[in-house]
Amino acid sequence: MSIPQLPLALRHSPDQRLETYVNAPDGAIAQLRSLASSDEETAGYRDPSGADWVYLAGPSGVGKTHLLLAACAQADIAGRRAAYVPLSAAVGRLREALQSLDTNNDLLALDGIEAIAGRREDEIALFDTHNRARQAGIVVIYASRENPDELKLTLPDLRSRLSQCTRIVLTPLDDDGRAQVLRQRAQRRGLALEEAALEWMLKRMDRDLGGLTQLLDKLDRASLAAQRRITVPFLKRTIDDET
Repeated sequence: MSIPQLPLALRHSPDQRLETYVNAPDGAIAQLRSLASSDEETAGYRDPSGADWVYLAGPSGVGKTHLLLAACAQADIAGRRAAYVPLSAAVGRLREALQSLDTNNDLLALDGIEAIAGRREDEIALFDTHNRARQAGIVVIYASRENPDELKLTLPDLRSRLSQCTRIVLTPLDDDGRAQVLRQRAQRRGLALEEAALEWMLKRMDRDLGGLTQLLDKLDRASLAAQRRITVPFLKRTIDDET
C-alpha cells in the first residue's frame, strides 16, 4: 500500500487551512503553525520527550482532520514535505503504509489512532514510526476520538509515547460557531447565502458540521447552475429535488 503525494491544490481544500478553523483552543493554531513551518535548523533541537508534538482529541465532527490537513498545507507553503495518513485505511497493513514516510517527509499527520487500537502488529508499526521520526527530527501530529489513556491499546509503550505529546482537546461548535463556518465558506466561494436560509439550515437540517458543509457544496453547485441566490425557497426546492 502506498500513500500518494498529491499536489497541494488537489490534496488540500482552501476551506481546510489553519486560519479558517473556528473556535480553536487558545494557542492551538499558533502551535500547529509553528510545528508545520519549522525549518531543519530547529528540527534537531526538539524536546526528546515528544512533548512538542501534538495529539488532537475529540469526537467526530470537531475538525481533527481539518487541522491535520491544514498543518500539511502549512508545511507545503513553508517548502516542507508532508504526508496525511488516515489510519482506518491502513488497518492490518500499517507498517507497509508508513514505510518510507518517516524518511521522505518533514511532517506526518496521522488520523484516527483508534482504528488500530488492539491490533498489535499495527501498534508496533506505529510505535516504530514514532521512534524513527523522533530520532530524525520529523514532526508528527496525531488525531483520535479518544485520549491516549482511553485507547484500547495492547502496547503500553505506545500509550506512553502518545501521552507525552501536547494534547489539544477539540469540542463541538454551537450554532453560532457552525453559522460562522458556513458564512466563511460561502464567502470564499462567492456564494450569495441569505441569512434566513442559513438559519433555516441550522434549525431544520442535521446539525453535524460535516453534513452541513456537504449541503453547502450541493447548494453551491445548484446556485451556480441556476444563477440564483440561496434563499429559503431555493434551499427547500434543492433539497426536495434530491430526495
